Amino acid sequence: MSPARLSLTARMSLMFMFAVIAVLVVAGLSFNLLSQHHFEMLDRQALVEKLESTRHILNDARGDASLTEELPRLRALLGAHQDLAATILGADGGVLFSAPKTAEIPEAFRRAANGEIWDWQHGGHLYRGITAEIDVPDQPRPLTLMLMLDVTTHAHFFDTLRRWFWIGLTISALVSAALGWMVARGGLGPLRQVTALAASMSARSLQERIPLEPVPLELQQLVLSFNAMLARLEDAFRRLSNFSADIAHELRTPLSNLMTHTEVVLSRKRDIAAYEENLQANLEDLRRMARMIDDMLFLAKADNGLIVPQQTEVELAELVARLFDYYRLLAEERDIRLAVTGKGRVTGDRLMLERALSNLLSNALRYTPAGETIGVAIGQAGDSIALSVENPGDGIGAEHLDKLFDRFYRVDPARREGGPSNAGLGLAITRSIIEAHKGRIGCTSNAGLTGFHLELPRAR
Repeated sequence: MSPARLSLTARMSLMFMFAVIAVLVVAGLSFNLLSQHHFEMLDRQALVEKLESTRHILNDARGDASLTEELPRLRALLGAHQDLAATILGADGGVLFSAPKTAEIPEAFRRAANGEIWDWQHGGHLYRGITAEIDVPDQPRPLTLMLMLDVTTHAHFFDTLRRWFWIGLTISALVSAALGWMVARGGLGPLRQVTALAASMSARSLQERIPLEPVPLELQQLVLSFNAMLARLEDAFRRLSNFSADIAHELRTPLSNLMTHTEVVLSRKRDIAAYEENLQANLEDLRRMARMIDDMLFLAKADNGLIVPQQTEVELAELVARLFDYYRLLAEERDIRLAVTGKGRVTGDRLMLERALSNLLSNALRYTPAGETIGVAIGQAGDSIALSVENPGDGIGAEHLDKLFDRFYRVDPARREGGPSNAGLGLAITRSIIEAHKGRIGCTSNAGLTGFHLELPRAR
């Protein structure tokens, strides 16, 4: 199995195991090097001490006879150390002294530099030695002293140490892997809870949340993000459910009207005028359904980013004036005045912007009392052009302001705002158009004055 497919618990267990192995290897190698250095220093110290003692004894000898008399002292000195062997070579290379009798030392070590420490392996034994030249009185040339210490026990100690180190390392790796698995599995318990909850998610369980109390601090941000995602999904699903129910209700009404009118007309023979009247009524319902379907298709394209506005310069004051001309007769019938102040140029699609502003004006005319004024204010706000459509009338509760632009949303679900042709999609379409132009829109309602405020990028 590739490392990318390992579970998080397995990865953490392996990382813990490798970390323990790395620490033990570094500690073991450090201990081994320090131990070897320590034994080498002890061996050097022993060899140097014997060398100095031998040098002192030979310095007391004068002539060959005196040298022969000093041999017992040398045997007593060098024989006290059972692992130590010594050989003294004369100027001609002959062996003057050897105790105890050892294997023949290679010629290279006989000619080693004065005071040099050397290692030699022979017959399964490991030796560490030193070669030195000693000046003896009344001798024309110095003598050569070779001291050799048997350090085979040291080598056996390090072999045993390495063997047990690898055995301990293997056991420690297995134990650390098991402990790492237990610790990782326990520590990742909240993640398994999140996974189990995510796997059990359905449309009926979106209201569930993961409690923060038992979650470690490092995972609280993840749990908070997951809970926030569930809240967004719950809200989106609720809106989608409401939207589905609303659209079914909106389509059922004209379909019921069509079926009722048709059944009544077909119940008996009628004259041509009755059939024409029925077809005219059916045509109105069909037009309403067609407008609703067109609006839904427009919103579906907007949700998928398929609406690409044309980039032309539009003077908002002129656009509002044209819409005022269109709505002037309706406003006069209701004794409502229309006023516009300011001006500003934006870059966008003229027809789309006209449709968005038309929805806002139509909405304002629907709820403005007789004798009042609908005001449109245009002005510059930084790099944007701000436009507000304000009308007096009954205020809108603060809890409804953020939902006014949802599809089919109504402040009072028990009644239908506006006339029978109003499907509750105008504000949703307006928001989609403004957002397609990289703008934003909002609503305020206080002191009996309701306003829709939008901002669009200013024309460069």
